[in-house]
Parts: sequence; structure tokens; C-alpha cells
Amino acid sequence: MEITRTIDLLSHQLANYPQPDCLAAKENGNWVKYSTQDVQDYANNVSLGLLKLGLGKNDKVAIISFNRPEWVFADFGIQQIGAISVPMYPTITVEDYRYIFNDAEVKVIFVADASLYNKVAAATEGMESVKEIYTFDQIPGAKHWTEVLELGKGGDAQQLEPLKAAVQPDDILTIIYTSGTTGNPKGVMLTHNNIVSNVQGVMPYVPVNRTHRALSFLPLCHIFERMLLYLYMRIGVSIYYAESIEMVAENLKEVKPHVFTTVPRLLEKVYDKIVAKGMELTGIKRKLFFWALELGLKYDTREDQGWWYNKQLELANKLIFSKWREALGGNVIAIVSGGAALQPRLARVFWAANIRIMEGYGLTETSPVITVNRFEADNNVIGTVGLPIDGVEVKIAEEDGEILTRGPHVMKGYYKKPELTAEVIDADGWFHTGDIGQLIEGKYLKITDRKKEMFKTSGGKYVAPQPIENKLKESVVIEQAMVVGSGQKYAAALIVPSFLGLQDWCQHKGIKYTSDEEMITKPEILEKYQREIAKANEGLAQYETIKKFRLIPRMWTVETGELTPTLKVKRKNITTNYSDVIDSMF
Repeated sequence: MEITRTIDLLSHQLANYPQPDCLAAKENGNWVKYSTQDVQDYANNVSLGLLKLGLGKNDKVAIISFNRPEWVFADFGIQQIGAISVPMYPTITVEDYRYIFNDAEVKVIFVADASLYNKVAAATEGMESVKEIYTFDQIPGAKHWTEVLELGKGGDAQQLEPLKAAVQPDDILTIIYTSGTTGNPKGVMLTHNNIVSNVQGVMPYVPVNRTHRALSFLPLCHIFERMLLYLYMRIGVSIYYAESIEMVAENLKEVKPHVFTTVPRLLEKVYDKIVAKGMELTGIKRKLFFWALELGLKYDTREDQGWWYNKQLELANKLIFSKWREALGGNVIAIVSGGAALQPRLARVFWAANIRIMEGYGLTETSPVITVNRFEADNNVIGTVGLPIDGVEVKIAEEDGEILTRGPHVMKGYYKKPELTAEVIDADGWFHTGDIGQLIEGKYLKITDRKKEMFKTSGGKYVAPQPIENKLKESVVIEQAMVVGSGQKYAAALIVPSFLGLQDWCQHKGIKYTSDEEMITKPEILEKYQREIAKANEGLAQYETIKKFRLIPRMWTVETGELTPTLKVKRKNITTNYSDVIDSMF
């Protein structure tokens, strides 16, 4: 069977290797498993129910929910009738929901729980285009999603066959709204072929198979985890949904997955927690812990460091790193990292611990994967985002170093925005990513910054803030950072402390911790941060070094409008919110 549309992936699994636990999730404290046949049956009933509601080809249906099997049932149910899914983050504002429902002309909405139902009800007030809102949880006064299933249950699944047959590879599968860091969200139109080409392009490099399990916790509304859902379906990997981000550590121990995808921030937190535990050790145990850590930080995938180093690493793996693997469930073959730059020290230490990290790169507009570091050590270059996947071209623009890509993975365009589409996809089909990069050894892609985020000092020097921010965030006492200084004599930084890391450090130094607000004004704390800044400044050009900094007493969040849903800083908003603080540094 040829796979040209995402709906073929479910049929393919059902025909070739049906799984007893195609999907699984915790319900009332127990893991409930859904077989491939169950998933197909639920999807069919959703399809038939939507038809009864009068929906058909190209109608838009929104899904707003954290990851759970119902998300997937709805997704396949929508696509089988040629309708278009509009997945959204559960964390965005009522205003953003209203804008997207209007822009996409959404007719039916599936939401997870009471709080989302209330947000969506407020956003759709007076909106005639929205016919129904269904909830996955039972909520008094709201329509439950099983009502759609009931509508479909009387129908015959055979009547779906001509509708499925009418779905073409170039039809729009989904419209994903990217919030960006300025202005209204843009709807990225992705076709079945866009995503199927990405699944097929990544498949040869995936080190797992139909006997393995994945833990899923990155949001399915984001194209990274969504494409992985289809990839797991294609291979036959069983997907277990974490209960929440807070429960990931617990769920890793229960599910014992062989693979999972993550963003660097989560790996940083895992690493920081491990180091904090190491700090609590005493005597020989503490010495051994930091000896193993030092070894790990020297690891290189492409360099054999000799017999003595390898012997020591073997011992470190037995004594120390084995516990790291246990904390991840004991079975992890690989972790795929994306969404932001991974600090090379994290890649080194996890590889040293026999936990292989495959860092990749892509955008919503590219379905998403453009490049990925391979599972084999000799094709995994730490500090890069790897090689292009099959069928994908990459080149660096001569004039400004922008990364360009071409291939079947490039979106159809921005919904209702042909002029914006023309700005990013040129006449030769090259998509302009907005990222600046270089090709190491002529083939491994290294990202150096975002084109729009670079700024010029009054001395005429360009400063790329992202790499400096990533260096700052290597500190266990720094959670968030933003480098500023456009048009100024020097670069400066706003720093949000990692208050947990700071508490640990204070405890270790015998400093009494009062409140976050008070601690960041104390001379000994400011001195500590000055040392962290000095460490980050090492290796930077003189004009890039951070000359001044200010500590901020609260986290930047999606809710405050200072981060995008993918946790990238909204520089414009933060600059506005902290204009006085920024001015005080110059």
C-alpha cells in the first residue's frame, strides 16, 4: 500500500502490524490502552458524526487540548472526510482564540477541560460561524465529545470510503497558527504530502521499531510532536501520553519508553536537578559524582579519546550514569531534541551516559524537520543540528548567511496571506527560514542566530543575542535571559534567576533565604551573578560581552505575553515591559 496521505498511516498500521497499545493514557490512575483497531473505530465514528453535523471537505475543526488519545481520534476523524484540523495551544489568550476562529472560519471545536471550555466560550461569544463546542472531559452544561460518536454510531463505515478516496496528497491537512514574536498569528497550511514526505524522510534514521514504546508530552498542536505521532504510527511504535509536564519524571519510570522527544529546556532542568542532587552528596560519593560529570563534559561523538578515557567512562557508566538511565526508565535508546538550540555540554554528558541525543532543526512551515543529527556517533556532530533528511535541500544564502530550504516539506503557504507567502518562498521554491547558519564540513548545519534578532551597537558591530543567551542559561542559577543593546555602546542583559537553583546555592553557602524579591538585591547574590556573567563572557568578542545586567524577580510566561507558546522570548514585549530597567543599564 502506497502511503501518500496521513490517513494511510493508520490503515497501514492496521493492515501490517496492529498494536494492542497503539495509544495509551492514564485514566483514574490506570493506563488505558487503545489498539490500532480501537483508534480506527473511534476515528470512523468521529467522521460519521461530523458528517451528520453537516461538515464536509475543507471545513475547519479546531482541537484545543493537552495530549490524550481523544486528540488523535478527533484528528483522524476530521481528516478522513477531507476536513481541515486547526490545532491550538491550550495556553494562548482568549483574544488569540477569537482571532484564529474567525480567520480560519472554524465550525466545530473540541476542547479538553472546563477551564479551556470557559476560555473558548468567551472567545466564541456572538460568533455565528461556530456550530458546536465539544469537551473531552465531562463538564456540566457542556456537550461531551461522545455525542459526536453517538451521532456516528448508526452510520456505516463503508460510506467513508469514497470520501477518504477523494482526499488528495496535495489537499490541506491542517492549518497551524504560529504566534511569532510580533503581530497576529499566521496560519501555516500543511498538506498531507508535506507531512508524509517528512515522515518518510526521517524514517531511515529512527532507531526504534514496532516492539518499542514512546512517551509523548510535547504538545500535539505543535508540528514537531504531531509529525512524530504519524512517524510512530508508520513504524508501529506504541505511544503513551504523559499525564502532564509535571508528571513526566513519574511517567518515565512507569512507561519505561525507548524514545521520546523533548525541548532543550526540559533536558536542562533534568540536568540541573541531577547536579543539585550531586551537590548534596558528601565525601567519596560527591567526588565520584563530579569526576563522572567532568568526564561526561569532555565527551565527543567524533573523537576516540583513548584507552584511559574510555576505561574511566566505562566505570563512570557503571557507578554514576546507570542511575541517570534508570531515572529515564532504563530503556531509552534515543532522545530527539528540537524547538530551540541545545547546549553542547548537555549533548556531551548525555551521550557519555549512553543516552543518545539526536538534535534536529525545522519550522512549522517545513513540516517541520529540515535536518537531524543521526543516531550513529560518526554522523552526529555536537553543536550542529545535523544533516538534511532525505528529499530535503539546504543552502546558505551568499549575501547574508540565511538558511534556505527546498523540497516537498515546504508549506503550501500562509492561509489568506499570499503576499506574506511570497516574502518567504522565492520564485525558485526556496523557503527563507529567517535563521542564520553555516555548513560545517560542508554538510552539518550549524545555526548561529535569528536574522531579525541580531542588533547593531553604536560602534557598528552586530551582536547575535541567542548564542550569548544560551551560554548564560548554562548556569544553574539562571532560568531566562535576554540580551539588549541595540544602538547602545555595549551589550547588557536582563536575567531571570532560577530561584530553585539560587535556593540550593544559598543553602550550600549558608546564606539565609528570605524572598525572591529581597534575595536579588543582596550584594553577595549580585556578586554571584557577576561571576556567572564573567564565565559566559569568556570566549566572546569584546563587543559581544555583557557589561551590565539586571535581575528580574519573576518568570516570563506565555500568559504574561512575554513568551510564545514554544517558549521563545517575545523581545518586543519584554523590551516594552522593562523599558525603565533597560534604560537604567545605559
